[in-house]
Amino acid sequence: MRLKGIFPPMITPFKENGEVDYEAFTYNVKKWEKTDMDGLLVLGSNSETPFLREDEKLKLIELTVKYAGDKVVMCGTGMETAKDTIDLTNRAADLGADCALILTPCFYDAAMKTPALLEYYTTVADHVSIPILVYNVPKFTHVNVGADLISQLAKHPNIIGMKDSSGDMPQFATFKRVTAGEDFSIFVGTASALYPALALGAAGGILALANCNPEECVEVYKKYGKGDMEGALKTFQRVFPINTAVTATYGIAGLKHACTVQGYCGGFVRKPLMELTNENKRAVEEILSTAERPE
Repeated sequence: MRLKGIFPPMITPFKENGEVDYEAFTYNVKKWEKTDMDGLLVLGSNSETPFLREDEKLKLIELTVKYAGDKVVMCGTGMETAKDTIDLTNRAADLGADCALILTPCFYDAAMKTPALLEYYTTVADHVSIPILVYNVPKFTHVNVGADLISQLAKHPNIIGMKDSSGDMPQFATFKRVTAGEDFSIFVGTASALYPALALGAAGGILALANCNPEECVEVYKKYGKGDMEGALKTFQRVFPINTAVTATYGIAGLKHACTVQGYCGGFVRKPLMELTNENKRAVEEILSTAERPE
């Protein structure tokens, strides 16, 4: 499997009482399926995955597979132990998932050096029935995957790529260099780095922004691929403020409100996350409106 293109780490809409709104989730999947995105990521960081029970995770995977059409279904199945990761990944595979995104274990972050992570990822890859990708998101895990680790993992036949959400472009360039010649797809994990990552050879992006503005993310990717660097950069710069708003500034609640404004079902966040204030909702709406105005 050679992956490329744009994927959204799909939001999980919750009802006001805190239960998963599966009907709203299905509505979103059907709507994203009609876009030109290449795949869908269920159970990513923006899915509020740490707050989901296993039965909820499996139901969301099942619904994604059912309504994703011909898009690649990637699922976030990383757990704190190799055994639990293997178990959840194989259950996802049984439900029809195409590949799995495996978060670095992080509770004992100081112990997660290259030897421990090499053994962890190799063990998982050896015992699951679908290909896996490494997920590097030090913002949440406080564990940064090094190029020395990636150079070794890229040689494993069942480790087909990585999502790098560090935003560190020199490191991204190093990842590309040490995996040259391997069948290994490196995705950027933040839309704020999409254009420079494409310039460095990224396979695509797994982007929070693709939840609410999938067309623009695809446009940047496709224009760059066709050699229209100027057009890709223009679109990238136009939507850059949206990404800042729905990730760094207003978080998942901001992303969900942006999705609602753009015609998706954002729903509520699950506690202990907090909803946006009315003032912050208006700020998100203004950012969206400004980014979409023709010049």
